[in-house]
Amino acid sequence: MKDLAGTPPRPRMPEAHTARRKDAHLDLCAQGDVEPDGNSTLLDCVNLVHNALPELALEEVELTLTLWGKVLRAPLLVTGMTGGTDRAREVNRDLAQVAERHGLAFGVGSQRAMAEHPELKSTFQVRDVAPHVLLVGNIGLKQAIAMGVAGVRRLVDDIDADGLALHLNAAQELSQPEGDRDFRGGYSLVQALASAFGDRFLVKETGCGIAPAVARRLVDCGVRTIDVSGLGGTSWVRVEQLRASGQMAELGARFSSWGIPTAAAVASVRRAVGPSVKLIASGGIRDGLDVAKVLAIGADLAGMALPLFRAQQAGGVAGADAAVRTVVAGLRQALLLTSSRTVADLRRSPRVVTAPLKDWMESL
Repeated sequence: MKDLAGTPPRPRMPEAHTARRKDAHLDLCAQGDVEPDGNSTLLDCVNLVHNALPELALEEVELTLTLWGKVLRAPLLVTGMTGGTDRAREVNRDLAQVAERHGLAFGVGSQRAMAEHPELKSTFQVRDVAPHVLLVGNIGLKQAIAMGVAGVRRLVDDIDADGLALHLNAAQELSQPEGDRDFRGGYSLVQALASAFGDRFLVKETGCGIAPAVARRLVDCGVRTIDVSGLGGTSWVRVEQLRASGQMAELGARFSSWGIPTAAAVASVRRAVGPSVKLIASGGIRDGLDVAKVLAIGADLAGMALPLFRAQQAGGVAGADAAVRTVVAGLRQALLLTSSRTVADLRRSPRVVTAPLKDWMESL
């Protein structure tokens, strides 16, 4: 799949362990059972109330918002997935083009491979095909601690990103034989990065959710954008389980449903941090109605990965483009059917929240 704007010459990829792992992750996410049946976002417990006389035309529905000084035409972020290999490069460039075309935000996957092998930076670079997109860099906690603020800043500058996502993935790391086991020093690092990047910095989980107590501490450290990335979508613990054997596979099977469901994380974190913090809801967001539901309970925008990746794998840029169009159309339809011209109107519209989400919200 060649991107529409052409591609510069490809570097020779080193046979690095991290790079091999990234391609294995892509294989599993493309075809594997990475969404355990028992996991739920609990978005089925959020019921938007139909308005039979909405007094609104579809063309009047307004989806734009501003994030990090850039206007998005829809409240969607293509969340960071990959980088570091030829195949990952193609995924990033295809999806970045689609994000550019629709005025969405776009995040690259973990830049650890690029930090270990600087010659891989072209697999994360998308500015030539997405010159205006809101672009988010990405690095993990332990790598950022080792690199320091200056090293992280270079990663962001090398891909001309607008800001940085620091990803938290303790559960995934514990599911890897080669993964990290020491997660001390996190808040000190967050405070340093928040000071360095200001508002153009977000902290995100990777499918296990962020609890309100953690969110409050992040805000105290200066964080102004949080992606709760809750349970219910791709389980990275499950992904590692499928790669593992023996004890690691057994632990992966037991913990592949570990986490805070996305809907519970969104609602509880919004209540905990107030309206001034930008809140991203990712983790199992699959269509426009899901997007509407998370916006209704407190998110500012929604993040999606797996559905767009699979659409790209099946149909390249055109396939991903069609998937985004369907998501946005579904979101517009949900707003109209609740008589909501804007997302702010949607938050004020009636909804019914049922158990077990109601129980989570009362307990967190």
